[in-house]
Amino acid sequence: MGDLTFDYSMADAFVSEQELENLQTKVDLAHELLESGQGPGSEYAGWLNWPETYDRAEFARVKEVAATIREKADVFVVIGIGGSYLGARSALSLLTHAFSNQLPRDKRGGPEIYFAGQNVSPDYLTQLLDIVGDRELYINVVSKSGTTLEPALAFRVFRRLLEERYGREGAGRRIIATTDREKGALKKLADEEGYETFVVPDEVGGRYSVLTPVGLLPIAVGGIDLDAVMAGAADAQRLYKVKELGNNPAYRYAAVRNLLYNKGKTVELLATYEPSFSYFTEWWKQLFGESEGKENKGIFPAGVNFTTDLHSLGQYIQDGYRHLFTTTVWVDKPAADMTIIDEEGNPDGLNYLTGKSLHEVNLRAREGTMLAHTEGSVPNLLISVPEISPYWYGRMVYYFEKACGISGYLLGVNPFDQPGVEAYKKNMFRLLGKM
Repeated sequence: MGDLTFDYSMADAFVSEQELENLQTKVDLAHELLESGQGPGSEYAGWLNWPETYDRAEFARVKEVAATIREKADVFVVIGIGGSYLGARSALSLLTHAFSNQLPRDKRGGPEIYFAGQNVSPDYLTQLLDIVGDRELYINVVSKSGTTLEPALAFRVFRRLLEERYGREGAGRRIIATTDREKGALKKLADEEGYETFVVPDEVGGRYSVLTPVGLLPIAVGGIDLDAVMAGAADAQRLYKVKELGNNPAYRYAAVRNLLYNKGKTVELLATYEPSFSYFTEWWKQLFGESEGKENKGIFPAGVNFTTDLHSLGQYIQDGYRHLFTTTVWVDKPAADMTIIDEEGNPDGLNYLTGKSLHEVNLRAREGTMLAHTEGSVPNLLISVPEISPYWYGRMVYYFEKACGISGYLLGVNPFDQPGVEAYKKNMFRLLGKM
């Protein structure tokens, strides 16, 4: 089946083996803080053992509700922002057809899936309502409190649409709320209206919540095998539990990126070579940005999709300010491939590629890019996975979550809170006249 691997050989001019070995003592301390539950923010580290401890009855109910939605809905809208939608969207982008919503229903096997509540753009919401039209609609509103501005506004719009179309009782059968177990505005409304509800666990922070009902319901509506996702996460939990750097690729990634940060490499580019990774990159950006960006510290997480961005950002990466390092996520075996055929007369000069696959061309582009950037003093790290599948999605999610927790403690911050997120909200609410 292969394995997830981490290779930092193209950063050896910047990080020595001795430096990595010297960091083991700090890694041991970070490991103990995380695994013992004694570290800062540990009350939100329930994701750590989630692949073992998740509620099996609720998990079964997620699959049952998803099956109903797949059967009855023409359109399914997920309303949420940040961790309430990025995990699910990353899985759907990676694991379903790139043009799923444009496929005939018999090929898609379920409803078209769209997202709302991640912005306050009137254009976006109006155009989404045009897409929904008068078709059979189900929605999943994801919010622990029910009062976060962006999703709460979108929910108002879609709740009114459903109630006008189906009446309050009919709307109630088509609204699924993923929210707090006991309290909050959305929980109160769900109880009053009889919505199907799932729990946002108190002990799992939003950006770590993709493997809870927050992410799992939309993922299941997309027809993705939840058992395989959780099996990948469970294997990752077991494999990335050891503290020795030599035996734990998640910890090595965390350690190397911290060593690079201490040498002035303050921006990390997550580079991928498949467009389907775009929302996985967005999820990763929130995971590390919100976890580490505190106390005037932290690596700035950014993303690039190659080879596309080589034609726009490649010049800066190659010759610009030397504060970057790149982490490439590479898939060894694509879900599909194509062989390049001979063209009579060779009008485009590409017949030298005849017989090669597009994946091989992509691979050579990756190898050439990593070599060029390394020679240009940009350290390159490589994370390889055997294939894109539900199992490997679960493995990757847990890999990055575990690496992020350890990396935050190595940096000396609480990786599970986000105090700075509230600053813009206070100003916005004041300017809007909220008392």
